[in-house]
Amino acid sequence: MKKDKKEHNSEIEENVNQENIENLEEKIEETSEIINQEAEKLKQENAKLKDEYLRACAELENTKKRCAQEMEKNSKYAISSFAKEILSVADNLHRALEAASKQDGTDCDQLKKGVELTENELSKVLAKFGVVKMEPMDKVFNPAFHRVVQEVEDKTKPAGTVVAELQTGYMINDRILREAMVVVTR
Repeated sequence: MKKDKKEHNSEIEENVNQENIENLEEKIEETSEIINQEAEKLKQENAKLKDEYLRACAELENTKKRCAQEMEKNSKYAISSFAKEILSVADNLHRALEAASKQDGTDCDQLKKGVELTENELSKVLAKFGVVKMEPMDKVFNPAFHRVVQEVEDKTKPAGTVVAELQTGYMINDRILREAMVVVTR
């Protein structure tokens, strides 16, 4: 009877151990599944954060480039309003030269020479800062660069050709500072 009891107890223990093992295996399987799901979520979140980081870095680089371009543009064209105002001085010097050319006499020659030197110096200073005269003569009219003041008949040249310049046009670097006032053919 003791033997039967021992065998019986042993069977019970085996059954209990087997049930415990099965329960543990189920719990391990459930836990493993939960861990895998959490790991997948973390991988997705990591990929999303990495993508956002890369986008933010690219945006920062683009902003740096835009700022550098703006700074370059601002420094390049900062003197535009001053240069535009100084052009009237250049125009007056040119008119003085034309008026002096029409006069005779040694006094006039000295005045003319002084005005020419002043005009040349002004042109050099303007050129140093990127301000240059446009040369519209005998070119086809371009509304971006010229303003038509008058049209004349001239059969020797194609229609729209600039035949006279009433006011000089100027460029600052690659932009128009002032349009040239011109006479064109019909």
